[in-house]
Amino acid sequence: MTERPYGTWPSPISSQLLVASAVSLGEVAVGEVDVWWAEGRPEEGGRVQIVRHRPGGDRLDVLPEGFAARTRVHEYGGGAWWLHGADLVFANWSDQRLWRLDAGADHPFPLTPEPATRHADRYADGRFTADGRWVVCVRERHPATSGGGHAEPANEIVAVWSRPSGEPVEPVVLVGGPDFVAAPRVSPDGRFVAWFQWDHPDMPWDGTELCVAELHDDPGGDRVIALGRPVVLAGGREESITQPEWTADGDLLFVSDRSDWWNVYRLGAGQVADAVAADPGAPSPEPAPAATIDGEIGVPHWVFDQSRYAVLADGRILVAWFRDGLDHLGVTPPGGGAVAPLRSGFTALSSLRGFGAGAVVVGASPTSEAVVAVLDVPGEVAADGTTDVGSAVLRPARDLGIDPAWFSTPEPISFATTGDRFARALFYRPTHPEVAGPPGEAPPLIVMSHGGPTSAARPQLNLGVQFWTSRGFGVVDVNYGGSTGFGRRYRRRLAGEWGIVDVDDCVAATRFLVDRGDADRNRLIIRGGSAGGFTTLAALTFREVFAAGCSLYGIADLEALARDTHKFEAHYTDSLVGPYPARRDLYEERSPIHHTDELDCPIILLQGLDDEVVPPSQAEMMIEALEANGLPYAYLAFEGEQHGFRQASTITRAIEAEAFFYSRVFGFELADEVEPVEIANL
Repeated sequence: MTERPYGTWPSPISSQLLVASAVSLGEVAVGEVDVWWAEGRPEEGGRVQIVRHRPGGDRLDVLPEGFAARTRVHEYGGGAWWLHGADLVFANWSDQRLWRLDAGADHPFPLTPEPATRHADRYADGRFTADGRWVVCVRERHPATSGGGHAEPANEIVAVWSRPSGEPVEPVVLVGGPDFVAAPRVSPDGRFVAWFQWDHPDMPWDGTELCVAELHDDPGGDRVIALGRPVVLAGGREESITQPEWTADGDLLFVSDRSDWWNVYRLGAGQVADAVAADPGAPSPEPAPAATIDGEIGVPHWVFDQSRYAVLADGRILVAWFRDGLDHLGVTPPGGGAVAPLRSGFTALSSLRGFGAGAVVVGASPTSEAVVAVLDVPGEVAADGTTDVGSAVLRPARDLGIDPAWFSTPEPISFATTGDRFARALFYRPTHPEVAGPPGEAPPLIVMSHGGPTSAARPQLNLGVQFWTSRGFGVVDVNYGGSTGFGRRYRRRLAGEWGIVDVDDCVAATRFLVDRGDADRNRLIIRGGSAGGFTTLAALTFREVFAAGCSLYGIADLEALARDTHKFEAHYTDSLVGPYPARRDLYEERSPIHHTDELDCPIILLQGLDDEVVPPSQAEMMIEALEANGLPYAYLAFEGEQHGFRQASTITRAIEAEAFFYSRVFGFELADEVEPVEIANL
């Protein structure tokens, strides 16, 4: 092994490798005999393409040039396309209208009218009715305003006629009134529609209601469709419900955190029918546990159409469940019950769908980027978790050309934090097959604060992490209090405590690793994006622990966020900080922008200029304060980028700029040749 200072190690994991032929795998859908999935492609400007895998192994790009399947509903999107056999309907990124591409056709045609203003009507999370005549989906309608006024968009469930003979027709509103609606699902017999809904100031991981209504659709009529009286089946402000799905025999499954863990529950077909027929005010039916385990099957509803369970052909329920920092697979007995763990080799799982006798999933591991794989679940499963799941990969990970010896695998850690509590994280050691650091010297540490803040560290191969570890940095990805995957009580730790609990836990993780000898206390860095950017800025401002930081589209002014953000998060800070403006004092007290005199270390800020979640004004306010105080900083703004970077040129420039910034702050030479960054006041 060659000795070289930490941070100077040469690495084949370049910024270009992060994006070269890279894709982010999105939702999976199952056709009659084939599997479809979405691919986000940085080298195509972040375009989302739909790929179809046919029997025999052919993979075909489905969307023609000029079209991309991506929706702006809630600004975070998801659920932008769905199937009826081999017919595809999708929300097109450039105009946000719904388009239909029939099997065998070369070009799609529009299903929804062009709105009066660009992107005023947005669609997501749909399903066809069984006969294919209608698409039932979510619509977010942004009203036209004049004189600089502002009005919230309306979120509705609508029915879209899928067989226009001429110009597209206006969708029929089925559900309106709640602040938010999601996951409209039509029962197999076409009799009912189920969905979940919630209102301000709650977020969907706080409290939602599961609803159902009878669907009145006259097959012989000309575009006549309506819903009967909605009935609340379960949920409320103290229960988060997500992912309703109908079984083939008409039972309604859904995910609920009523036990602290997000597990799967069942309402029988008779219970649903009786509830719809009952008088208003009748008690809600009692659901039965369908898939139970001390682990998190659900995920927070940041994006639409996430799927963490699937009903297999034999009636068993296959689930993805999260515990101790890792995802696992498990399966119930026929008809549901306790989940028996399975071994699959995947540690991060999403978009689980039934397929044939098994299922299909997007899966990844610490040494493999995400793949699309078909799972073969054995009929006999041992209760002790020793049963292996077979898998056949349909969409392999890209060939990185790198020996796995370069990859740092995560160590799940638990550490004491404030309030006699423990928090969790994934720790990645500096890793290089040919180079080691100087004897007796600890490496610099990058502390990653994830976004959300109701998100979680993902235990899968992330070249953005390996970029740092292969150059001699340690990385700790912190699942601070408020993170998802550890139950409702852990998730609720952040209620009223944003900027305190998350910062405490990031600091506690840092001190734990310093005390263990895994980090140099004089070279500690914290970085994060969006909500994680706020945690980063708060830690740099209010704690004397870190020597440098990086905020990616981060929040500097909580009050500005409360006043100027999109509908989905318009009242999120009410639960994270306090009601606004009644507790304006808390917003000022915790906002880094008001306390820059306490900030005394260098910062690099990276921002998308088209960001409507955290507008560029947040970064610009921080820059003004840093400049006024003479603190070292760098600022890079990227045109055409929204909330989160998707373009290849942005991704490469951002990480190279960050590496250059750290090299100048800590006085070492990078092994890479990168374009310099102007650092003010250094």
